[in-house]
Amino acid sequence: MLNELHIENIAVIERADISFGKGLNILTGETGAGKSIVIDSIGAVLGERVSRELVRRGAEKGVVTAVFDGNGCEQWLQENEIACEDELIVQRRIQADGKSGCRVCGTPVTAAQLKELAALLVDIHGQNDGRQLMDERRHREYLDRFGGFEAELTAYKKAYEAHRGIEKELASLEMDEIEKERLSESLRYQIEELERAELKAGEYDGLCARRDLLRNAEKLSEALDSAIAMLSGEEDSALSLTQNAAYYVGKAAGYASDLEQTARTLESAAFSLSDASESLRDFRESLDFSPGEYDSLETRIAALNKLQRKYGRSEEDLIPYLAECREKLDNIQYADERSEKLRRQLESAKERCLREGGKLTAARRRAAVVLEERISSELRQLNMPSVRFQVLIEALSGEPGFNAHGCDDVRFVMSANAGEEPGRISRIASGGELSRIMLAMKNVFAEKDPVQTMVFDEIDTGVSGIAAQRVGEKLWCVSLGKQVMCVTHLPQIAAMADQHYLIRKEERAGRTYTDVLPLDREGRRQELARLHGGDNITDTTLQSAEEQLEACEAFKQLKPSP
Repeated sequence: MLNELHIENIAVIERADISFGKGLNILTGETGAGKSIVIDSIGAVLGERVSRELVRRGAEKGVVTAVFDGNGCEQWLQENEIACEDELIVQRRIQADGKSGCRVCGTPVTAAQLKELAALLVDIHGQNDGRQLMDERRHREYLDRFGGFEAELTAYKKAYEAHRGIEKELASLEMDEIEKERLSESLRYQIEELERAELKAGEYDGLCARRDLLRNAEKLSEALDSAIAMLSGEEDSALSLTQNAAYYVGKAAGYASDLEQTARTLESAAFSLSDASESLRDFRESLDFSPGEYDSLETRIAALNKLQRKYGRSEEDLIPYLAECREKLDNIQYADERSEKLRRQLESAKERCLREGGKLTAARRRAAVVLEERISSELRQLNMPSVRFQVLIEALSGEPGFNAHGCDDVRFVMSANAGEEPGRISRIASGGELSRIMLAMKNVFAEKDPVQTMVFDEIDTGVSGIAAQRVGEKLWCVSLGKQVMCVTHLPQIAAMADQHYLIRKEERAGRTYTDVLPLDREGRRQELARLHGGDNITDTTLQSAEEQLEACEAFKQLKPSP
């Protein structure tokens, strides 16, 4: 439930603090006073797109802060690692340059995260929802939302995705014979060229290292020869001198035990020098190469470089590319066999889609019967006694007989007057009827919706008289189980309020200001009188307002609690 709303520098509202209550919260005021700005502010704090025009002229930023009780959002808070105690505080800051920032309980979040949270907090019925009702592409969505058959939808979606996957694979195999031969020839040439190269992993780096070694072989050999001579090639070499030293120190250790460790160190050094000498000799011998080895290395490296440039791949990528070419050629050569196998799989997948789609259709038909009765009942309560509301479910035409949403074409039709055949809502319903149908649907869907706050922005469009009174009564009945907020111009609806707020605009010091004022009993009577008679508030309009308030209070007393 939305408990408090703080608005600062949003459009003509410089500052407003609104404390909402349970039940039906009504907002009234003159046209252009800023009623919709309050609704826009709620939308903004819940992640709707905003622009810099929303910020009050001359202000650096606009701020909207909403305080909710947070029930039903525990999982979202946990998934997004946000700590929340008793109150869920949501804030949106909008800079004058159009940039905005969002925070939940002080933690920065993205607008996308905020919209996910909004779906758990508030259901806003805007003035364009009636147009959505006329869009027949949305009717299946409405029915599925009401039916709540997630198991059937999940099973069908899985079957459909499998069917689409086979279709795509089959399409990739189908090509004309000329294209097939051209691609086959190109693949054969590449395979033959790469196979002739006899590629080996790591060969290129090894060849380059050997070439660089041979390129400096003469200087390297001279250095190695000198080192070997100094180590062990002469009478006074390092190895010979170390061995002699080890002998004499060992002899001395026979007389002085303190020299035993030194003797062992010299013996170890002699062994190390001997090992180093052998390693240098082995390496020196490896430099012996045939006169043609260097040229052979250069030729091989040049060939590998050419392949890498030609195919735009490194040596290590050329080997898997060869395997890829072989696989593609095999797929083309055996495409007919593969295609035949895929066609059999596609037929089986189609049968599965039709089977799961049939289950979904049956579930929709069962839900449609209930929805028809529920909507018709709601509309009768909204002063549409002769209405006939129907859900038409027809099989999709053409092949394959299904799409991503099932096997059905779903369309709502209605007849608003007795004796008339049902027709498309877009052709039959007036503006007021659209408002009442949408209110009826919202009320029916709300029973399964965990969202606790519903907002209606001018649900009274095209409604007057007794119909307006019934809409007000219905909104109050909905508010028995939900918190409802409604912007209205009609006294019949405003009189049903549990909390009534006046949106008042006035000019002060050359600037326009909008204030949000909670009304007491007398204030409500004055506002209802204004809604009845405009500026000409008389004893008659005041008496009419009082009678209306008393009638609504009596209605609430008679209506049982949920």
